[in-house]
Amino acid sequence: MQSEYRRAFNAHYTPDFYARYMARIEKAVGCEVPFRVAETPFFLPTKLRAKLEAHAKAIVSEICDPALIRDHNHGIPAQYNVPRMDAVAHCIQVDFAIVRDENGELDGKLVEFQGFPSLYAFTLLQAEAMAEELRAIPGLDRPWTPLFNCDRDGYVKILRDMIVADEDPNEVVLVDLTPREQKTYPDFVATKMLVGVDCCDPSELAVEGDKLYRVRDGKRTRVKRIYNRVVFDELERKGAKMPFAWTQDLDVTWVPHPNWYWVWSKFTIPYLKHASVPKARFLSDVKELPEDLSKYVLKPLFSFAGTGVVVDVTPEDVARVPEAQRHEWLLQEKIAYAPDIQPLTGPGIKAEVRMMFARPEKDKEPRLVLNLSRLSRGKMHGVDHNRDFDWVGGTVGLWGGEE
Repeated sequence: MQSEYRRAFNAHYTPDFYARYMARIEKAVGCEVPFRVAETPFFLPTKLRAKLEAHAKAIVSEICDPALIRDHNHGIPAQYNVPRMDAVAHCIQVDFAIVRDENGELDGKLVEFQGFPSLYAFTLLQAEAMAEELRAIPGLDRPWTPLFNCDRDGYVKILRDMIVADEDPNEVVLVDLTPREQKTYPDFVATKMLVGVDCCDPSELAVEGDKLYRVRDGKRTRVKRIYNRVVFDELERKGAKMPFAWTQDLDVTWVPHPNWYWVWSKFTIPYLKHASVPKARFLSDVKELPEDLSKYVLKPLFSFAGTGVVVDVTPEDVARVPEAQRHEWLLQEKIAYAPDIQPLTGPGIKAEVRMMFARPEKDKEPRLVLNLSRLSRGKMHGVDHNRDFDWVGGTVGLWGGEE
């Protein structure tokens, strides 16, 4: 994977490089990073990048089909069906496993997608920190970027137009449960830096009629837009409460609207036709188990960061899913990752690339703007599943103006 860059990086890598890199990131965001950051970027080859871009755009085109959206609205639980849903979400994440195709070429296989924010702000600062460190390595002094079809200023404008639109940033708020305790808190800080939007816990919001308010700097302030980072499975797991019913018709714009969490999810995968999508069936539709379950994974439809996924499936795992809940699980073909990123020691490392789309408020369609990557030595790619390894964790796909 961009072997000339990989050779140059590995030849000059030292623990001091990683220490400087992490110090640079944490200085940029002004706080510690509580999740594992990989020692290396993913040098994303031109041909592979073009494939991922084409796959991601095709999949987003499929899921933006109004007929599919209409048909899948029934997946929204009644108690979480929020009024004023928009026609297309403000942001979409499409995750690809990096694999080898039947011809031995690098390609991407869809892992999942979601109509929910990712690290839109932090990833930009992380990429800039890595680029600064790379420039001191012979052969790697290049104009590195993780951005699609825009430069830094253009990207920040897209991000601002998506989150803030035409409102006063003081009347926009990023909402998550106990945000300063979240592992994504560095992204919340970076969001404040780039677009001027604070974060707060739902308990800091107050409802008056159909309006939302919060106290900011001792002043009662209207909330007109919510950059929504509340994950529903965490909400239920913690038994947390919102200061309003999700079904209440509030005079507020959601970014993204909470309903997209349900409409665009693993629930949609069995309906997609693109070649990069692995075959999947609802467990409720599986009348007879495949003979070789080692070729499949078992996934809950609505979970976050790999929670509940069974990688090595047994008949007993399937039997443990109650009949009444089997429509909420997928039996999906297992993806064979290509362990092709060479570390200094040990076997090759596997990669996932998240293709990140943003839709400014006045746009009708989302744009592909950014990527982040996750490197893994384990069976799963979440940072929690790789905490005891090195050269794994969160990183970013970079390219250096080689076109």
